[in-house]
Amino acid sequence: MLGPVRAWRGGEPLPSGSPQQRALLAALLLRDGRTATAAELIDALWGPEPPSQALAAVRTYASRLRKVLPAGVLVSESGGYALRGRADALDLNVAQELAAEAEKARAAGDRAQARALVTKALGLWDGEPLASVPGPYAQTQRARLEEWRLQLTETRLDLALECGQHAETVSELTALTAAHPLRERLRELLMLALYRSGRQAEALAVYADTRRLLADELGVDPCPELSRLQERILRADDELARPVAEPSPVAPVARPAQLPATVPDFTGRAAFVRELGELLATAEGSVMAVSALAGIGGVGKTTLAVHVAHRARPRFPDGQLYADLMGAGPRAAEPETVLGSFLRALGTPDERIPETLEERAALYRSTLAGRRVLVLLDNARDAAQVRPLLPGTEGCAALVTSRIRMVDLAGAHLVDLDVMSPEEALQLFTRIVGEERVRAEREAALDVVAACGFLPLAIRIAASRLAARRTWTVSVLAAKLADERRRLDELQAGDLAVKATFELGYGQLEPAQARAFRLLGLADGPDVSLAAAAAALDLPEQEAEDLLEALVDTSLLESAAPGRYRFHDLVRLYARACAERDEHPPAEREAAMSRLLDFYLATAARVYAVERPGDRLVDHLEPTSPTAGLVFDDRHTAQDWLHREADCVLACVQQSLAPSTLRRALDLLLCSKDLRESGANALRYEAAATAVRDAAADADDTHAEARARVTLAQVHSTAGRFDQAREEASRAVGLGSATGDPWTCGNAPNELGIIAICTNDHTAGRTHLLRAVEAFREDANRAGEASALCNLSRVMASMGHIDDAVAVARQGVAIYDDLGLTLRLANARYALGIVLAQAERRSDALDELSQALGIFRESRQRLWEGTTHYRIAQVHLASARPGNAARHAEQALALGCIGGDWMQANALTLVGRALEQLGQGDRARACWRQALSIYEKCGSPEAAEVRRLLARTRDVA
Repeated sequence: MLGPVRAWRGGEPLPSGSPQQRALLAALLLRDGRTATAAELIDALWGPEPPSQALAAVRTYASRLRKVLPAGVLVSESGGYALRGRADALDLNVAQELAAEAEKARAAGDRAQARALVTKALGLWDGEPLASVPGPYAQTQRARLEEWRLQLTETRLDLALECGQHAETVSELTALTAAHPLRERLRELLMLALYRSGRQAEALAVYADTRRLLADELGVDPCPELSRLQERILRADDELARPVAEPSPVAPVARPAQLPATVPDFTGRAAFVRELGELLATAEGSVMAVSALAGIGGVGKTTLAVHVAHRARPRFPDGQLYADLMGAGPRAAEPETVLGSFLRALGTPDERIPETLEERAALYRSTLAGRRVLVLLDNARDAAQVRPLLPGTEGCAALVTSRIRMVDLAGAHLVDLDVMSPEEALQLFTRIVGEERVRAEREAALDVVAACGFLPLAIRIAASRLAARRTWTVSVLAAKLADERRRLDELQAGDLAVKATFELGYGQLEPAQARAFRLLGLADGPDVSLAAAAAALDLPEQEAEDLLEALVDTSLLESAAPGRYRFHDLVRLYARACAERDEHPPAEREAAMSRLLDFYLATAARVYAVERPGDRLVDHLEPTSPTAGLVFDDRHTAQDWLHREADCVLACVQQSLAPSTLRRALDLLLCSKDLRESGANALRYEAAATAVRDAAADADDTHAEARARVTLAQVHSTAGRFDQAREEASRAVGLGSATGDPWTCGNAPNELGIIAICTNDHTAGRTHLLRAVEAFREDANRAGEASALCNLSRVMASMGHIDDAVAVARQGVAIYDDLGLTLRLANARYALGIVLAQAERRSDALDELSQALGIFRESRQRLWEGTTHYRIAQVHLASARPGNAARHAEQALALGCIGGDWMQANALTLVGRALEQLGQGDRARACWRQALSIYEKCGSPEAAEVRRLLARTRDVA
C-alpha cells in the first residue's frame, strides 16, 4: 500500500488486475478487516457519478480477486465484502505498529531506539502510496498517507536533533523546506539544527524568510512555536543549544551492616550501584546471589562494594560479614582462617569450630541456613580461595572483589570496573579539595584528574595532598603531575601510593608475563592488537595471546575488544618504569619498538598496494623483515585495518623519530595517507608529519626531509592553507632534485600543480604538472602519471582548452581502469566530472561525479565525499535546480571538504545562491556573510564576489 498496490503469496507476486480492481483491493485493505458495503465501494471507486453497471463491475472485480487471493481471505458479508488476514501482512499496518512502538520508546526516554523504529517505518514506503490507484477514496487516502509520511519524517528529524545529529540534518531539512515551503514544523526543525550547528545568523534568517513567505502567501504570522524559538535563539538560550538529556538512572536504596565504614565522599558509579543492588535484591527469592567485581588496583572496587553493601542492609537483617582476603599480597588469607572468624561472628563457640576446611565450610553453610546474610569478600586471590566462603543457601548473597576476573566462579555475576568518567573524577576531586579552590581553577583541576587517569585512588591521593597544603594552588599540583617521569612518585600520600598498588600485581607475574608487561608498556598507542603485540614481543600469536590474557586476568591489562588490549595510563607509566629498571639488556627495548614499527610499516604498505596497484611508492620504501605485517585478501579488509589502527599507527610514527628509525617512520606516514584524506585523523596526521619533517631536518637527512615536506604540503593543501602548502612543496622540489628521489620528483611538482589550480594560477599549474607527468613516466609510475594528467586536465579546461582537457582526463581514467584501481579512479572521475561541467556537458558531469561520490563514500573518504557533493551542487545550480544544489552543498558543509575553510566558504556561497533562487533571501544573505568572514580571514580573492552579492541585495558588509 505504501507505494504501488501489490500483493505476494510467500515470495511470489500475485496479479492485481486492472487499476479499478486494485482500487477495490485498496479500499478493502484500508478498512482493516471491516466490511464495506457495495454502495460504499461504488462511492470509493467512482464517487457521486458511478457508471450504470457499477455494481456488476464491483462484483466482477471481487470475483477476480477471490481467485487470486488465498482461500478465505476475501469474504462476502451483509451485501458487501471484507478482507480477513494477518495484520502484519500489510505494510501499512507494520508501519503503524512501528510508529506506535517508537512513541513508547520515546516516552521511555530511549530516543535512539525510537529513531531507529521511525526510520524503519519510513523505509516501508516505496514511492507514492496507492500509486496509480484511481478513484476519489484512493485520492483522499493518498493525501492522508503522504501527510503521515511527512509527520513521521518530522518525528525522525526531531529525534535526530534530540540525539545530537544536528549538522547531519541540515541538508535534508534544507531540501524539505524547499519542497514544502509552508510547512512550519520543518522550518522550526531547520532553525534548531542550524542554531546547534553554530549557524545562528542563518537560523534567524530562516525565521525572517518564513515570516515574509507566510505573509505573502497566506496573510498570517508564523505559529507561536516558531516565534518562541526565534526569541530563544535571539537570547542564546543555553538549554536550546543542547540535545534533550537522557533521564538519570535512579540508584536503588540499600543498606549494609557489620562492614568497614563507607567513605563519606563516595562519588559516581551510579550504574554499577544500580546493577549490583538489583542483583542483591534477587537473593530475596530462592537463589543465592554472587557478584564478583574485577579491576585494576586503585580503581575503587572495595569502595564500591562497601558502598553497595551498606545500601543493601535492609535486605539482609540477619547479618553482614566482611573479610580482607589479601589476595594481592605475598601471603593470601587461608579460607579456613576466614571461616573460623565468620563462624565466631555468627555465634559459634570456639570449641565447636572444626579443624579442617571442609568441616568448617559445612558448618558455615549449616549455620546460615534459613538466614539472610550478606558476605563481602574483599581482595580475593582467585576462585579457589572464594568457593569455601560462599554461603550457598537461598536468601544470602556475596560480593567479591579481586584483581582477576573470576570466570571460573560458577554462577557469579561478573562486573568489570573501569576508571571514573571525567565528570565523576572532577566531582570526587572537588569533594576532597573544596568547591571554592576548584571553581577558581577548573581547567587546572581537569588537568589533574586527567593526569591521574581518572583512577579513584590516584585522584584521592592527589586531592588529599592538595587539601593538606593550603599554600598550593591547583595549578601547582597540575604542573607537578604533568611530568610523566615523576608522576607516579608524586601520587603518594601517607600510606597510600599508586606505585605500591601496582607493584603488588607486578610482583606476582611469571617472568614471561612480566617481560610482556614491560615491553608492551613502551608503545604509545591507545591500545594494541594481538598481531602487533606478537610482533613487538617476537612471539607466535597464540603464545602472545596466552601472556596477554594472563595480564588481563590480573587487571594489569584491559581487553578493549576481542584481540585488542590496552593499559590504563598510570599502569603504562609503571610498566615503562619497570622496563627501564628490569629490562636487560636495555637494547631489547629498542628492538621491541623496532619490531612494532616493522609490523605497522609492512602492513600499511600492503594496504597501500591493495588500494593503489601500480603505484611505485611501495618500491621506494625502506626494507622491513620479510615476515613482518599482515596480508589482506581484499581492499575492504585492508582499509578496515588501516582505519581501525589509525591512532596506533600515527603514535608509532611520532615515537620512531630517532635517526635509526626515522625513514621507516616517514614511510609509514606515506603509506597511511588515506587517514589524512578521510578527515577523521587530519590533525594527528599533520602533527606526525610536522614532527617527521623537523626530525629529518635536525638529522640532516635530505631524502627524508624532502618526502616529509611533500606530505606536509598535501596536509596544508587539504586544509586550504595554500601559501604554506606552496612553501613546503617548493622546498621539496629543490631537495628532491638534490637527492634524485623519484617519489619526491613526481609528487612535489604534482602538489604544486594542485595548489595552482586552487589559487587560479593556471600557467604555473600547467608548468608544474607537465614536469610531474615527465617525472612519473621516468619512474614508470603509471598511477602517478594518471593523477598528474587528471590535474592537468583541470588546468587546460580553465585555460579554455575544453576538448583537449576532456581527452587528457579520459587518459587518466583509462590508466586507472587498466591498473584496476578503485579509490584513485574516484579522483579521476571527479576531475573528469569537473571538466565535463566546464564543457557544459552537465548530464555526463553528474554521471562521473556520482560514480566518484559512491566510491569515496564506500572508501570512507569523508572529505572527498563532501568535496564531490559541492561539485555536484555546482552542476545542479548551473542546471537551474536550486533545491538539489542547496541539498548537496549542505551535505558538503556537514561532511567537510578538501580545502578546509576556503572550501567551506565556497559551499556557503553556493548555498546562498541556491537559497536566493528559492526565495529564501534572508538565509541566503546570512550564508554570504559567513562566507565573507571566512574569505577575509583567509585573504581569499573570492571575498570581492561575495561583497558584490551582498551589495546587490542591499546588504553591504
